[in-house]
Amino acid sequence: MPDPGRVARGADPDVYAMVTDAPLDRAAVEAFVLSRRDGALVTFEGVIRDHDHGETVSALDYSAHPDAERFLRETCIEVARETGLAVAAAHRVGALAIGDVALVASVAAPHRAEAFAACALLVDRIKERTPIWKRQHLAEGTSEWVNL
Repeated sequence: MPDPGRVARGADPDVYAMVTDAPLDRAAVEAFVLSRRDGALVTFEGVIRDHDHGETVSALDYSAHPDAERFLRETCIEVARETGLAVAAAHRVGALAIGDVALVASVAAPHRAEAFAACALLVDRIKERTPIWKRQHLAEGTSEWVNL
C-alpha cells in the first residue's frame, strides 16, 4: 500500500472506507493514514454506550443502505480533498453490544491542530451523509430508531 502522506487538494485521493459486520480494526485504519511525515494521528472511536437521553440502552442494531460504503468513501474523499490530509473510516453494522465500537475514523497530519479539526470534520460528515441507521434496544424491552 502506498504511503498516503498529504493529499493534493482536488486530487482523487486513495482513501480507506469500509462498512462491515465484523469487529473494526483500529490499527488497520490508523496504519492507512499514518506516514513518516506526520507528527499527529487522531482517531475517533464511536463506542456503544448504555444510555441515551435518560433511557437505559441494552444494545444497538445498525442497518445500512446497500450503497452506504460508497457514501462513506465519497465523504472520505471529500474531506481528504478539502484538508489535504489522508483520512480513513470504518463503520460497523449489525447487532452491537454495550462497549462495542461502531465507528473508527482516523486522520494523520504534520501537526495536531489540523489533525483534530479534520477528524472532527470527517466524523460530522459521516454522521450527516452516510445512510447508516441505528435502532436502540431499551432496558424495558422496547426499541426505537434514532436519527432517521
